[in-house]
Order: sequence, then structure tokens, then C-alpha cells
Amino acid sequence: MAASPHALSSRLLTGWVGGCLLSLEGRVLRDSPDRFLHLFRSVNKHWVSFEHFAFLKRTYITQLNRSLNQRVKPKPEPEASPCLEKASPGQPNADICEMRPLSAPRLSVSRRPKGKEVTELEPDLPHGSTARTEDTGEEKQWKEMKLRVEDLPGVLARLSKIKLTALVVSTTSAGYALAPGPFDWPCFLLTSLGTGLASCAANSINQFFEVPFDSNMNRTKNRPLVRGQISPLLAVSFAACCAVPGVALLTWGVNPLTGALGVFNIFLYTCCYTPLKRISIANTWVGAVVGAIPPVMGWTAATGSLDAGAFLLGGILYSWQFPHFNALSWGLREDYSRGGYCMMSVTHPGLCRRVALRHCLALIALSTAAPVLDVTTWTFPVISLPINLYISYLGFRFYADADRKSSRKLFFCSLWHLPLLLLLLLTCKRRQPTGSEGTAGTAGTAGTGELPS
Repeated sequence: MAASPHALSSRLLTGWVGGCLLSLEGRVLRDSPDRFLHLFRSVNKHWVSFEHFAFLKRTYITQLNRSLNQRVKPKPEPEASPCLEKASPGQPNADICEMRPLSAPRLSVSRRPKGKEVTELEPDLPHGSTARTEDTGEEKQWKEMKLRVEDLPGVLARLSKIKLTALVVSTTSAGYALAPGPFDWPCFLLTSLGTGLASCAANSINQFFEVPFDSNMNRTKNRPLVRGQISPLLAVSFAACCAVPGVALLTWGVNPLTGALGVFNIFLYTCCYTPLKRISIANTWVGAVVGAIPPVMGWTAATGSLDAGAFLLGGILYSWQFPHFNALSWGLREDYSRGGYCMMSVTHPGLCRRVALRHCLALIALSTAAPVLDVTTWTFPVISLPINLYISYLGFRFYADADRKSSRKLFFCSLWHLPLLLLLLLTCKRRQPTGSEGTAGTAGTAGTGELPS
């Protein structure tokens, strides 16, 4: 069968193309090894020249840095350290500091004058020696506090709140001096001593009950029972040793009415005011009654009866305590809250300021009532008006501003206001006529009684 012209031409074209492809393939196979080797050599040459270039670059940078370091002002040398060695002056500056072998440092506890413990590093031991740990300070641990005899008076003074006791005795003395009748020194001394002992007993029992709460407050955390300077048994024994002779002196040395007021005040302070501090804000009013009884005891010790003058003195002390204590508690709100005490300054801050201002104004009214009740002359309301107005002004600033600055001013004013007010009361005391003076003196002596021989 004869092939068509188109099929013949396609066969011839295919054969020519295939021959060309075979010829090119053979040429490539012959030349490829030579070209591969040439390419590999050229790559190697470029790699070697790149490494050489990098080396030259590092050398140039090193030389440049060295010249710059010579021209720049050198930095101050760091403080000598036991871990680093200084290079000698003849050697060039090295980038890396050599470190010699380190030995374990010894820790020592050094005592500073104020009792603070500071840990310091001691110099290293010589190389090759063994480091030893030496305990040069006292270790922190629980230790039993031993009470020394020479420290006992100071501890008992803090236990009995000696400053508060002194204030109680001074108000009792003022009440005795303001009472009508002659001044009997033995009775006055017995009254002051008995009242002071009763106050020490009440304050000691108060601290005994409040140990777990005082430990949470910054103001009271250094009290003797909290720090363990005195045992609870010794504190209760001290309170009993103060209460029994104190009440006995007031009852049999002065008169039974004064002794009964002393017993009632101890009970009110320890069994009512102290637990009420964690229950209700009414504790402030109960505490004000406790502070108002001592001048009444001084009056009853001199007269043997409860007169209008006794209630007037008690009212002055009662009202004075609100601006005094409310201003104090305002700056101690965080402390009282941390201790768990229910105070007006914590739970009712607005009421705290209002009550303080109210009783500052009440002091003006009570001072005006003194000559009406024949306790003082009419000079007393006039000369006491400036200090009463001043404390009332500070009470108003405390009410309006409600800040620590105004509360501090009111508190510090109350510290000098009461002694000055009592001094003015004594200065303006109404003198009894000569005829009635003997009668009052006889009544006072009969009510006082005498010590058994």
C-alpha cells in the first residue's frame, strides 16, 4: 500500500528533529563535567575571598576602636569588687575581665545601735581554705521574757496607765477643793490615795481583758501584757492588791458613800465599758460617766452628800470628755477598726463630729450654771468664756472640715482646757460665811469619819 505524500513528509521531519536533539544531548553530556568543575572552583574562590574580607573587616574595627579609646576620656574605675581583678597599668584594656575562683562568702549579723539586724558580706577567705559559718548574732526565736526587779515599777506603771490615773486623781482633788467647808488634809490625802488605787485596779483589769484586741492596734501593741513583760496572773494580782486597799481607804477612811462610788466606778469601767467597746457606740457615753464620777467622789469625800455642786462638776467632766475623746478617736479610726472596737469615729463619723460640737457648747452652759448653784461667783462665767468659745470654735472646725488637722487641734486644746477651767473654778470659788463655815465643817467632819487607832 503506497504512503500518502503528507505521511512521508511528517516522517522525514520527525527524523531530522530527533537527530538534532540527539546531537545536542551528546554535546551537553560531554561538556557538563568541565562546566560543573569550573563553577565549583569559582564558588570556592568567591567563598575564600568573602572569608578574607570578613577577617579584614574585624581587624579594621578592632584597630579603629583602639584608637578611639585612646582619644576618649576614660570612664571612672568601678569600685573594687572581691570578684574582679584590676588589670595592671602596663597591660592594655581587656574586653573580658578574668575572674578568680570564688569561695563561699560568710554571712555575719551585725548589731546596729538601734537594734536593727543588718546582714553584711565579709571578705573572701584565701583560695584553698574552707569557709566556715559563724553565728555572731542572736538568732530570732521565741524567748521567755524574764521580769527583772528594777523593771517592775515601770511595767506596773504602764499596766495601771499612770497618766490616766494622774488625771483621775487631779479631778478628784479639784472636786474636794471646790466643796464647801474647811480643807482637811488627812481626809484629802486618803481620798486621793484611795481614788488612785481604784483607778490603777480598773485600768489593770481593763488591759487584762483586752490583750487579744490590743495586739492588733499600733497604739496599744506595746502594752506589758501584750508584749509578755508580765503574766496575766501577776496583772490580776496587782489589780486585786490595788482595789482592796483602795476601796477600804475610801469606805472606812473617808465615808461609805465615797467608797460605794469607787466600787461602782470600777464595776462600770471593767464590766460595762470594756465589753461594750466591741458591741455598740454607746460605750463612749458609758465611758464619759466613768470619767465624771471622780470629781463627784472628791465632793462627797468633803461633804458626805451628793449636792448640786457635785452634779455640776460631774457634768463638766462628762461634757469635756466628748470633744477630747472624739477628736482623739478620729485620728485612730484605722487602729480601732483593726482592733475590732465599735467607735463613733468608725461607724458614725457624722455623729462623732456633731456630739463633739454639742458638748463644746454645753461647757459654756455649765460654766454659766456654776454661780447659779452657788459653787462659784459670777466672775467665773465671764473669765471662762474665752477658753470655752475657743474650744467651741475648734469643735465647729472639726465638725465642718472633718479632717485630721482639725481633730488634732481640738484634741490638744482639750489637754490644756480642762486644767485651766478647773483652776478658774478654784479661783472663783464662793467663800462660805464664818457662821455657816463652822456648821459645814462639822458636817464634813461627821461625814468623813476618822481612821481607827
